Amino acid sequence: MLVGAAAVMVAAAAAFFIARGAKEVFTDNAYVHGNQVQLTSRVAGTVVAIHADNTDRVQRGQVVIEIDATDATLALQAAEANLAGTVREVQQLFDGVSALAAEVKLRRVELLQRQLDLQRRLETKSGSISQEELAHAHSGVEAAQAAVESAVQRWAAGRALIENTTEATHPRVLRAKAQFRDAYVNLERTRVIAPIDGYVARRSVQLGQRVDLATSMLTIVPLAQVWVEANLKEGQLVDVRIGQPATLTADFYGDEVVYTGRVVGLAAGTGSAFALLPPQNATGNWVKIVQRVPVRIELDTAQFAAHPLRLGLSMQVRIETSDGSGPLLAADVRARPVYETPVYDDSLQGAERVIENIVQGNIAPRTRI
Repeated sequence: MLVGAAAVMVAAAAAFFIARGAKEVFTDNAYVHGNQVQLTSRVAGTVVAIHADNTDRVQRGQVVIEIDATDATLALQAAEANLAGTVREVQQLFDGVSALAAEVKLRRVELLQRQLDLQRRLETKSGSISQEELAHAHSGVEAAQAAVESAVQRWAAGRALIENTTEATHPRVLRAKAQFRDAYVNLERTRVIAPIDGYVARRSVQLGQRVDLATSMLTIVPLAQVWVEANLKEGQLVDVRIGQPATLTADFYGDEVVYTGRVVGLAAGTGSAFALLPPQNATGNWVKIVQRVPVRIELDTAQFAAHPLRLGLSMQVRIETSDGSGPLLAADVRARPVYETPVYDDSLQGAERVIENIVQGNIAPRTRI
């Protein structure tokens, strides 16, 4: 009797664990992944200061490396002088057009006077004015007419250089502004700032080192943005769906610390499909190898405050597969960036303020004599 009861209990327990196991998949082939933000130089120069070293925490917007700014400062000063000089030259164009317009008016007045003089001579009684005087009056009108036409042409040529512009929006000034912005930004780029919060890893730059454009200097790892990739065998993926919950443990902390997460995506191919040297299966000595597909698991970041994870740590993953209503592939297109930083947004705001001051400071007020 007792033996029979024990057998029933064992069978029930076995059935329970079998049923439970059928609703979850487990793997210990799982590792922590995360972003590795590589800082590279955006200008060439000599490193004069390093404000963060390996394992240091940095904040978004913090200056981590300084590059000698001597060349960039000189270039900015030259660009400032060029902009100021260009504004003054363009103002001379506008003043010159105004002077040419005044000359056109003057020449037209002279023409009118010549025409009136000729008309008066023509109306004088015959014999009182010699033919020589009359010819001279005709010549004066023709010369005045030519002077008007010449003045109008010079005015039109000058006007074409400033048409639909102001001193601040003239093409020459706009080109000088662009050159100033370029020099301003290059000076700003001598101060390398952290685009995100994180921890410094793999600092490769040294004090006094000459760096070129795009030289890698250090890496920042945002440990608040880590995830786990569980490499499941292809036979384990039958019931795995996006959105299913998962529990995870790390060898780093042991079984006492349990992380929670959810499946957010299945890779578009097996690990070997994206290998540098993909396998050649169409050969005579082919041997079947069980393939694994990376499954991305998003973790509850609130757990990182007490138990932060590091990239590359080994994890054990259990995915609860009882709810199979989720999709196999992501169906939605992201409407917003996955990651973004605002630290470079105001790079030109300071430049625009300086440009405005330079332009206004070099436009001389027009005064009457």
